[in-house]
Amino acid sequence: MATPSDEMKNKLTFRIYEDGPREAQAGHYDWDEYIWQSSWSHKCPTYVHQTPPCQGSCPAGEDIRGWLDIVRGLDAPPEGMEMEEYAFRRSTDANPFPSVMGRVCPAPCEDGCNRNEVEDHVGINSVEQFIGDTALDKGFTFEAAAKDTGKKVAIIGGGPAGLAAAYQLRRLGHGCTVFDDHAELGGMMKYGIPGYRTPRNVLDGEIDRITDMGVEIKLNTKVGRDISVQDLEKDYDAILWAIGAQHGRLLPIPGGDAENCVSGVAFLRAFNEGRLQHVNGKIVVVGGGDTSIDVASVARRIGNITTENEKDRPERVIFDDTAHDVATTAAREGAEVALISRHSLEDMPAAQHEIDDATREGIEIIDSVNPVEVILDENGRAKALKLEKLSWENGKSEGTGEFMEIECSLISSAIGQVGDFEGFEDLKNERNLMDSTPNYELKGKEGHFVAGDIIRPHLLTTAIGHASVAVESIDSYLMGQELKRRPKVDVHHFDLLEELKEVGKLPENKSFGPHIEDGERGTSDSDYAVHNYEDRSFAEIIPHNELFLGHFDYTPRIVRDHKEVSSEDVLQNFEERMVGLNQEQAVEEAKRCMSCGMCFECDNCIVYCPQDAVRKATKDEYAFGRYVVTEYDKCVGCHICADVCPTGYIQMGLGE
Repeated sequence: MATPSDEMKNKLTFRIYEDGPREAQAGHYDWDEYIWQSSWSHKCPTYVHQTPPCQGSCPAGEDIRGWLDIVRGLDAPPEGMEMEEYAFRRSTDANPFPSVMGRVCPAPCEDGCNRNEVEDHVGINSVEQFIGDTALDKGFTFEAAAKDTGKKVAIIGGGPAGLAAAYQLRRLGHGCTVFDDHAELGGMMKYGIPGYRTPRNVLDGEIDRITDMGVEIKLNTKVGRDISVQDLEKDYDAILWAIGAQHGRLLPIPGGDAENCVSGVAFLRAFNEGRLQHVNGKIVVVGGGDTSIDVASVARRIGNITTENEKDRPERVIFDDTAHDVATTAAREGAEVALISRHSLEDMPAAQHEIDDATREGIEIIDSVNPVEVILDENGRAKALKLEKLSWENGKSEGTGEFMEIECSLISSAIGQVGDFEGFEDLKNERNLMDSTPNYELKGKEGHFVAGDIIRPHLLTTAIGHASVAVESIDSYLMGQELKRRPKVDVHHFDLLEELKEVGKLPENKSFGPHIEDGERGTSDSDYAVHNYEDRSFAEIIPHNELFLGHFDYTPRIVRDHKEVSSEDVLQNFEERMVGLNQEQAVEEAKRCMSCGMCFECDNCIVYCPQDAVRKATKDEYAFGRYVVTEYDKCVGCHICADVCPTGYIQMGLGE
């Protein structure tokens, strides 16, 4: 198992086969002779499990390499389970929303993928969507723990963080109640992202799978108004705050508080609730991230009507919780939409394919400009946005003193979000968010925990990652245990002992590493432990320069089909744009994974070992991650096996 970091500082983490002559260690032998003499081994291979950079880059900490290895057929499912379900179970250990995340996550995992050093990243998102869609088609469900603990947790917020926390709590046997002030669950997944990006049948299917685990739901219930924090503290053993950052920031410039200046969050919520069905005149969206792209794309789709009644102005619908009359939208036309960004087009935070789609759909993108003033008409309404052109050098912007104005009838700002603290104002910090510890405790409130955007607005998958850590902390708190220090690489790691347990091959002591009390410091034939294995996944991410990249052939990525929508076709086009991979495509794409930091059974070490010291594990020894065995009495420490290991799994450490 993982060695605690403080333990690593004061004792050896490698197991030693034989100490060797002291005079050799003192330098009495020439170094070459010390390495190449064959009567005893100086260094033998150690099989070192490290975290791949895809997983290290995933805010939810998914075992990406693990479920890719399952889809490709490398890690076989337990008897009686099909590949699709096994991949689903491994994927959802960390993230219960594979269908949604496979569609909308901007995939920092793909940016970190070591395959980029060969030709192109693995299509991780597309395989994840395949896993999620297949699970919905086949009706895979989640099971709560067989026995309840009797503990109850109040979860405030039914978005990605709150629902992911409910899922993890039920798996541990804790009861939970989700309080949400909306009419439906989903949070930003439902109210902040349009349905053509997160199809509602997909989202609802993944939510239902969680609530069916025995999660109590209280909708249209606002904590601080409909129920007090004090009542929750009386009725529940712990409280998790997952309220999200539901209020968008308005432009902090003169005129930015005009009545027809709205936040992107409010705009999208009105649309996703079905109330906002058209706009009037030209829409200017300020941002540059994915939310701003969503606002602009929605405005293009719902279209413009030229007849402007006071009650039908978009800001009236957004702020007054009214709804457009469907009959008034019959004469809608394509809306004129401009997206304003401080960043250059190349450096905009939004995903590149979203930027490309926006441009194709007829959205004008004006980059490298900074809003400086909202120009008001005689009634105090915004009629134009004044911009200063920026120049960029070495990643820093500077005003040029050159200004321009762009006319508008509505300005929507997507420049940041804050929380709604009505009824519990004492819990917010100076940024209108919440402060947390590394274990996601709410600072200064025992028994209170926090997760998601209310800590720092970020990605949906980040909120899901917060939830996993928060639930571990809640579980320790409920069980009266001291909270542990989080590992350096804080993700859902592959567990070789769990793998061996699945196939009924656990070693006698159910452990790795030395059995010092028996006087034996390394073995290739005893069954007290998994020999020659070092788990560093909790502390190390394996870089590309530890791989043998020459092993991998050029293999183009299998790219998902994408329905392109033109500016002529965008009006009222709410069809999903992403077309998922079929099973054959998903398997082939998963095979492009280089399995960084874990054996993928290529046989290189066996083929190239000049001493036949490395052999395949026998049938009664084998499990995924335990494919080869080194016979120490044959190994001469030549390090060829480590040189030809494509995944960096073999390192010449034993004997140091």
